[in-house]
Amino acid sequence: MTAPESLVLDASVGVKWFRQEAGSAAARALLRESNRGEIRLAAPTHFVHEVLATVNREKDPGAVLNAWEAIKASGIMIVPLSTEVIAEAVRQCEMLGCSFYDALAPACAVLLGATLASADRRAHAAFPHVLLIEE
Repeated sequence: MTAPESLVLDASVGVKWFRQEAGSAAARALLRESNRGEIRLAAPTHFVHEVLATVNREKDPGAVLNAWEAIKASGIMIVPLSTEVIAEAVRQCEMLGCSFYDALAPACAVLLGATLASADRRAHAAFPHVLLIEE
């Protein structure tokens, strides 16, 4: 039996779990696959902050708690900042020509040997192992 595929999520995918927009169905499919144990999800620390901030801006306060519970239930591994993550993010900034903030998810993907899942074509299209969730 092989291990499930690992995906590192950019927050652009996570916000689609809680919005009805282009790409939401594909993003939610990843969440369902994770809940069934078919894939493993990971994300940099700021993923949770960014997703919850977006939900808070657009919905009622109770929706933020519901979003938090859904994120926890997904089994997503949150990758903390470390010297290794920071150094790889700096390298990804140079390679992708994106901001440091946008480089954190690709950095985690490199370090975990995972595919990056992103809806941010501008920042991540040049990443070698990216699954673009089209907007």
